[in-house]
Amino acid sequence: MRIGFAVLRAVFFLLTLAAIIAQFTTSVRSIGDRGGNVAGLVANFFSFFTIDSNVLGVVVLGIGAVLLIVRKGDDPGWFTGLRAASVTYLVTTGVVYNLLLRNISLAQGTTVGWSNEVLHVIAPAYLLIDWLFAPGRTPLRLRAVWGIAVFPILWAVYTLIRAPFAADPVSGKSPWYPYPFLNPQTSPNGYLSVAFYVVLIAVVILAAGYGVVWISRRWRGGRPLPDAAAAAAGVS
Repeated sequence: MRIGFAVLRAVFFLLTLAAIIAQFTTSVRSIGDRGGNVAGLVANFFSFFTIDSNVLGVVVLGIGAVLLIVRKGDDPGWFTGLRAASVTYLVTTGVVYNLLLRNISLAQGTTVGWSNEVLHVIAPAYLLIDWLFAPGRTPLRLRAVWGIAVFPILWAVYTLIRAPFAADPVSGKSPWYPYPFLNPQTSPNGYLSVAFYVVLIAVVILAAGYGVVWISRRWRGGRPLPDAAAAAAGVS
């Protein structure tokens, strides 16, 4: 089972990394061909929560594949925490994309279709499956949820502060928001709509984080934890 999941992690590591690189190189080439600001494109590219989440997913899959081969027994606690954060962020990415962004038309010629599906659907689905069934996961305490929530909070603050000063790499016009629902100028009720979506995403992240932590306290590699172990995991 460890070897099987090590192989799966390696496969999805390569697939997700290839999807990020394919979208990045296509975007850079497109902006360059149109005489745009490539440096601005790079900064904007890595300001997408989707990209940040998938980069973390790649790191987790790479480390996780190695751990399954070279280590026996449970994963170190720091890795389980990092893995939990990755699963939470990618599940949130998949939910938000399919609820809010799926029907928004994408820029033809700059969006790589298969990469878009990998980053928003396939990678989130696999990380969740991996969390449920791969061996090595250790139980997490409930307070880990708040640690998981730190990065999304920082990302939201960064985005809302940066966006009014960021510019489209081709037109040079500001503001530039990574997602349309965060832009008060295009949202139906301005900042009220933005606040609603920020709260909604926060709720999704906290719910996903709680679910991920709860699973770690009740199941290990698809098997129920013994009652004593489950009780010990519940200690805050």
